[in-house]
Amino acid sequence: MSRNERSNSQQYAGRGAPQNKKRRKPDERVRRTRDRLGSAFVALIHEKAIEDVTVQDVLDRASVGRSTFYLHFRDKNDLLLSQLEKFLETMSTALSMRKEASHRVVPVAEMFAHIENQRQLYRILADAGRLNDFFDLAQDYFARGIEHRLRESSRLAKIPPGELAARAVALAGSLLSLLRWWLDRGAKEPPGEMDELFHRMVWNGLQ
Repeated sequence: MSRNERSNSQQYAGRGAPQNKKRRKPDERVRRTRDRLGSAFVALIHEKAIEDVTVQDVLDRASVGRSTFYLHFRDKNDLLLSQLEKFLETMSTALSMRKEASHRVVPVAEMFAHIENQRQLYRILADAGRLNDFFDLAQDYFARGIEHRLRESSRLAKIPPGELAARAVALAGSLLSLLRWWLDRGAKEPPGEMDELFHRMVWNGLQ
């Protein structure tokens, strides 16, 4: 979530009419605008270096006005971080959101497959020196997501909350190290195998 998003949502909430339908319309309009800006930015960084993309380039591609852009984002860096966060929020909460009954704590197979399909974007971030931004954000998102899944699990003996949080942080770090290792070696192993490997590491370490 961008830093402006919370204040924007509060601003829109204050304007809401009594009927739920009318309150939801601005939220949908905000989502569509943010999606258009995000899609435009991602398309542009596939065409030229991130540092060469300007806010005006994004506005022209998305057909959005400058004032509208600055309602949602401070600058293009804020826009980039919001796109990374959108992906990480989806992946880190996916299992809980769909109430998956497995003992998986992260949808590793799905995430690795998606990143493999977007390896050009991964390379773009690496070339721009922005991979650390991605991994720093990912550490926090997956630590929270893993901790939530461990709390949901019937397979885990009772662990003090502080220790559970610490284990979740360590597991998130292991996940991201595994992702780097996999990509650096050319993503040779199928994502499903990496899922099985990671979860063997999770439960062998926890039990």
